[in-house]
Amino acid sequence: MLSGVWLLLATLSLPYYSPLIWAAPTLHKPCPRYEEFSISRTDKDLSKGRHQLPLQRPREECRKFISPVLEKTITRLREKITDPDLFRLFENTYPNTLDTAVLWTGFAAQDDAGLPSAGSSTTTDEDLAFVITGDINAMWLRDSANQILSYLPLLEPSESPTSIAALFRGVINLQSRYIKITPYCHAFQPPSESNIPLGRNYAYHLNKVNPPYDRSKTFDCKWELDSLASFLQLSSEYHNSTGDMRPFINYKWVQTVNVILDAVEAMRIATYTPDGHIAPSGYTMTGNTDRATETTSNGGLGNPVKFTGMIRSTFRPSDDATIHQYLIPSNMMFARYLEDACVIMANIKSREAEHLNQRMRTMAAEIRAGIAKHGIVHHPLFGPIFAFEVDGYGSHNLMDDANLPSLLSAAMTGYVSPHDEVYLNTRLFALSEHNPYWAQGPVFSAIGGPHLGPGKGWPLASIVRVMTSADGTGEEAKAEIMAILKTTDGLGLIHESIDSHDVKQWSRHWFSWANGMFGQMILDIERSRPYLLQESYQ
Repeated sequence: MLSGVWLLLATLSLPYYSPLIWAAPTLHKPCPRYEEFSISRTDKDLSKGRHQLPLQRPREECRKFISPVLEKTITRLREKITDPDLFRLFENTYPNTLDTAVLWTGFAAQDDAGLPSAGSSTTTDEDLAFVITGDINAMWLRDSANQILSYLPLLEPSESPTSIAALFRGVINLQSRYIKITPYCHAFQPPSESNIPLGRNYAYHLNKVNPPYDRSKTFDCKWELDSLASFLQLSSEYHNSTGDMRPFINYKWVQTVNVILDAVEAMRIATYTPDGHIAPSGYTMTGNTDRATETTSNGGLGNPVKFTGMIRSTFRPSDDATIHQYLIPSNMMFARYLEDACVIMANIKSREAEHLNQRMRTMAAEIRAGIAKHGIVHHPLFGPIFAFEVDGYGSHNLMDDANLPSLLSAAMTGYVSPHDEVYLNTRLFALSEHNPYWAQGPVFSAIGGPHLGPGKGWPLASIVRVMTSADGTGEEAKAEIMAILKTTDGLGLIHESIDSHDVKQWSRHWFSWANGMFGQMILDIERSRPYLLQESYQ
């Protein structure tokens, strides 16, 4: 994410909060901006528990996307969650993306040949959905995928343009368009069909990016491997849940995968050629900044690497620069969902799809082999664990970060079994003071990261901790839920981070991804450990 003054300035470009065309008719009372509405407890219904959390959902006519399935889910959980504060937090957070961040849905325009074209006044049947992160008027590939994936438990086949299925299709199709525009970038402007004003990124003139990008289409450009992995995950999860092949056959999905493979192939090469020259890089970036995490070394090339079969990632999911460019969590995620996407590709009958399917399987296997060979190191206390980053020369960075994908989330994405020995050792390491970015304190203890600095725990990491817990007693999950409930500073929403020693020092009161994942966690608990919903968290 952007930080500091850039976040503040980007926020100023947010459009006014207005409903989609199929929402209930607008009342005379205007809809407030959600960034203003959500910071207040005034004149709101409070939960009956010790935390007295306010209801933070906008009025129905002010909600961006109304889903009857979601509303039924909230009603159903009302009867299952005993603790009033826990239910209020679920009630606020799970619908947050639909209520506030689905800024526009519609259909792609078409050109004279009947093909999708952003500049045309006529439309196709290709669903599009523009989903912002919350307080920044741009669409991050990773964030928007994760925001929508929170509703995977509600996904079922549907032709309706107001369905959860249409929302999944819309994000897949728009991300596919964005990736074809520039596969190395991670955040994008609204599509022209939406008529939403462009966001303003005031860091644009401070960065030198190659290949250059068009800021009328792209909001920010950091090469983060997980962005492309998120697109593959979203595609695979939609197909697995619905069996619907239309987004993959009708709207150039195969071409997008080809673009992805070419882009990552260019980031697999070593820094040096066999004769000692500097090899060309698919992406370089330098930033004029006083923050080391916002720029790269060696004129944008990053620190040197040897070939390992893995893919270099210049930046992490936190938008911070990598130290060693083989970022293990992102390579895990990319390999995992590249394999899943092969199932889609195998159902497309063309020579191009057959060729891509083979490329995908080969690349995924090579990445897995690279992780097994270079990504596992011996820790003196924990034994064999996954490194966070490596360079192929033998150097490694031992840590974990709250942002996803993380080492902690490797079992959640299915790259490894939650009972895998190396994963369990890594989990113990990540959740201990031996992780440099473990934030420990009397208020909140969780994994953080350099994006906001030491001593700041992220509830997102606590949510992942619950979802990857193999504790049969449920005590670990219960303790984390209780801790999360104490972090909202009375606002009833999930913050980005909290000072481990001061609950009133937090970042971002409107962070839709973390909100959605909290709701997803509750549904996961309902399925696997329903007794936890009957507990008191007072």
